[in-house]
Amino acid sequence: MRILYLGDVMGRAGRRAVAEGLGPLKERLGVDFTIVNGENASGGMGLTGGHAKLILDAGADCITLGDHAFDQKEMLSFIEAEPRIIRPLNYSKAAPGRGARVFEATRGRKVLVAQVLGQVFMKRPFDDPFSAIEAVLKAHPLGGLVQASVVDIHAEATSEKMAMGHWCDGRASLVVGTHTHVPTADTMILNRGTAYQTDAGMCGDYDSVIGMDKAEPLRRFLTGMVSERFAPAEGEATLSGVLVTTDDRTGKAVAVEPVRQGGRLAVTQPSV
Repeated sequence: MRILYLGDVMGRAGRRAVAEGLGPLKERLGVDFTIVNGENASGGMGLTGGHAKLILDAGADCITLGDHAFDQKEMLSFIEAEPRIIRPLNYSKAAPGRGARVFEATRGRKVLVAQVLGQVFMKRPFDDPFSAIEAVLKAHPLGGLVQASVVDIHAEATSEKMAMGHWCDGRASLVVGTHTHVPTADTMILNRGTAYQTDAGMCGDYDSVIGMDKAEPLRRFLTGMVSERFAPAEGEATLSGVLVTTDDRTGKAVAVEPVRQGGRLAVTQPSV
């Protein structure tokens, strides 16, 4: 099975890139299942119902969120009505929605998608992500109830993301990091067969400061003073993510490659 994961969609530029580019990209790569992180799609902070529909209509089979999951208040109710949206598993127990779900891919194959939030350097003390994901993976063994499983680790620290990759090695098809908006160069298959990348990058304008228009972040770094709100950069976006090919029998990865298309970053061309 070929699973495409795209990193954080950032504002209008990211939404436009997904709406225009995801369908052709899926067709060219022969993708069976697509996951998109949408937590920055609406003004850089959260996701509205309308923007969620745009991403799903563009070809996403599942949307993951993150620490900004409910910045747009309508998501509190929308997520209950839209099962294709996943919020972090270790979020508040009172939060609506679910942190893991089994989806159906092409030819009836089952894919588990789960998301956890990191704890290191994060602003709020979320529950332990390792014990949270442990229970989900035990309940959905590869090659048994599911043909593939994907874990999105939404975190600041590269060390915590890498630790999660090794913790899940052999029990997930792909562990991919999100949140920091910069694609890392460590795409690989770990010792027991789990594909891994520390950060998928963002679907946004890289002529920016992690997706935000440069002026205000630079002003704050230089002066220490706040002048105005951050606003997403609106130039041409790069679609950034990772493509993993899995063995249906074992659920383990047989190939993994970075995906980058459009915008300023060097283009990567995964093999078809």
